[in-house]
Amino acid sequence: LSLPCSQVLAQPSDANASYLRAARAGHLEKALDYIKNGVDINICNQNGLNALHLASKEGHVEVVSELLQREANVDAATKKGNTALHIASLAGQAEVVKVLVTNGANVNAQSQNGFTPLYMAAQENHLEVVKFLLDNGASQSLATEDGFTPLAVALQQGHDQVVSLLLENDTKGKVRLPALHIAARKDDTKAAALLLQNDNNADIESKSGFTPLHIAAHYGNINVATLLLNRAAAVDFTARVRARQYDLESCDFSRSPTAFSGFYTGVPVS
Repeated sequence: LSLPCSQVLAQPSDANASYLRAARAGHLEKALDYIKNGVDINICNQNGLNALHLASKEGHVEVVSELLQREANVDAATKKGNTALHIASLAGQAEVVKVLVTNGANVNAQSQNGFTPLYMAAQENHLEVVKFLLDNGASQSLATEDGFTPLAVALQQGHDQVVSLLLENDTKGKVRLPALHIAARKDDTKAAALLLQNDNNADIESKSGFTPLHIAAHYGNINVATLLLNRAAAVDFTARVRARQYDLESCDFSRSPTAFSGFYTGVPVS
């Protein structure tokens, strides 16, 4: 678990605030002077951002390194639960990411909404950061509270190189959801074919029991629907709705895909 910032500034104009400004600006000597004069190295502002967070965001590798050498808390979290590694990954600061991980940062830390550093890097198309995190133990299976994985968000954003890299590293084949569903939503046959290349299960389900064919049928996406049918997707597959009726944009998915579209095999469905 990431630890919250230990102290919050009482006065934004005092030495503590000046220390944070120095770190954000990359002024190493100034920042160190404030520490030598008694400023808490882990002090943070009203949003929970400390010097390590601010320096990481701006890519100040030397400041980050010096703060860590002086035992700054590498996994201190902001009010939203973001660590310095989250922030550096989101900003694409590859060198900072490497320093943080080398100094013990938790590569699988999750923010309040379940975001991981890998998710953030994938979302922003930071290929080098994604590769480094994967090489250092980042998990692809950790999803946000909405159920999105790094693969899903990369696919949604159209980051093809990141998608390919994530798929290459998906040795257990467990992170494709909801990626194939997103491909179905976008009628992206290239992505769908790539996802199905090493996994012949065209009826893979989302948490609420929907298959990619449900999604393709709902949006009238005939290209992906045809691909899925060619991969033996079940036309009569019924979504398993738990506890209550689930919907996607107000469309009831408690029925089979044929209830949503009449384009299967070119024959109208009544």
